[in-house]
Amino acid sequence: MPLAPAHIAMVCAPLVSHMRPSLDIVRELVARGHRVTYATAPSVAHLVEPTGAELVPVTSVLPHVDNEWPEDPIGAMGLFLDDGVQSLPQLSAAYDSDPADLYLYDIGAYHARALAEAQGRPLVQLSPAFVGWEGYAEEVGAQIKALPGADAYHERFARWLAECGATTRDVDTFMGPPARSLALVPRAMQPHADRVNTDVVTFVGPCFDAEAETWERPADAERVLLVSLGSAFTRQPAFYRACVAAFGELPGWHVVLQIGKYVDPAELGPVPAHFEVSSWVPQRAVLAAADAFVTHAGMGGCGEALLAGVPMIAVPQAVDQFANADRLVELGIAHRVDTAEATADRLREALLALVDDPEVSRRSARLREEALREGGTTRAADLIEAELVARGH
Repeated sequence: MPLAPAHIAMVCAPLVSHMRPSLDIVRELVARGHRVTYATAPSVAHLVEPTGAELVPVTSVLPHVDNEWPEDPIGAMGLFLDDGVQSLPQLSAAYDSDPADLYLYDIGAYHARALAEAQGRPLVQLSPAFVGWEGYAEEVGAQIKALPGADAYHERFARWLAECGATTRDVDTFMGPPARSLALVPRAMQPHADRVNTDVVTFVGPCFDAEAETWERPADAERVLLVSLGSAFTRQPAFYRACVAAFGELPGWHVVLQIGKYVDPAELGPVPAHFEVSSWVPQRAVLAAADAFVTHAGMGGCGEALLAGVPMIAVPQAVDQFANADRLVELGIAHRVDTAEATADRLREALLALVDDPEVSRRSARLREEALREGGTTRAADLIEAELVARGH
């Protein structure tokens, strides 16, 4: 018997890396007949519109336009708390008179959890990054709490929880997953996966429609290399110049170089004819035809590359990317090259070592099959509908 249409609300920080992993899930839920509202900043409405969801505009104080993030981890965490505090009244104004049957929320959208708990409504977290594990508080959380400013941040968070209507008052518990969480990442990328509580977290892998983007591999390209540092950490003209020098004279290679919106192509100097330079590229489509990927090791890009079976050179820039890069190396499908060491010679050496190693190809193929079996978009939508049924919808 088909499930009756429900009102499902998705609440997400207006950051491309947080939004893209769940957009196809939203599209699938709309296709299944549900009414889906999507609460986020108007500046990213162009990402929401193709899904068929209804935008609920919520202004944000996150630096989602200029991507000028503080280097201090506690400072960055404080921005998400600031955003949750000022976003909650906006969210309440939209949903108190039109509550959702189920709330989906991104890990950075604290206001979504606060609202759902205040309304007594079910919620499911959609995590675009790896999740906590048994022992995480002692192994990682304790290090974060020892940082300058952490005590004041924790106290401010606790005061907000006591006042905002949330039923979860412990800060660490509130910041973690609720009773149900879907990890939109390959299980292979999860640290200590054997210690993750699978009664709470289900790994569904990357969720996207690979056919939604197109890119045509040049007929004369024997091999294709994609170079991209994602959407936020792209102010790296010196690194891009090193890539031009590293890969500019490799015979048979076609190089797709994404430089982001902050770098002028003129800063690269002369670029060989077999380079394709752009501020943005259809990454999934290029990866489907690529032989290697130079990446900042953001979780979204890692998942897309794993699903495409493409080995990587990881050049981490911030936050979880360093841990992601190390995990890729552990899996045997990547070399890590830190930005300070990313000379032309080092990058070229890493690329040739990857593509000339048949064991890397075998591992990449195996991990691709494992990621595909996790189910992706269809399984995620099935689990969300199952949560509706379990809650009596």
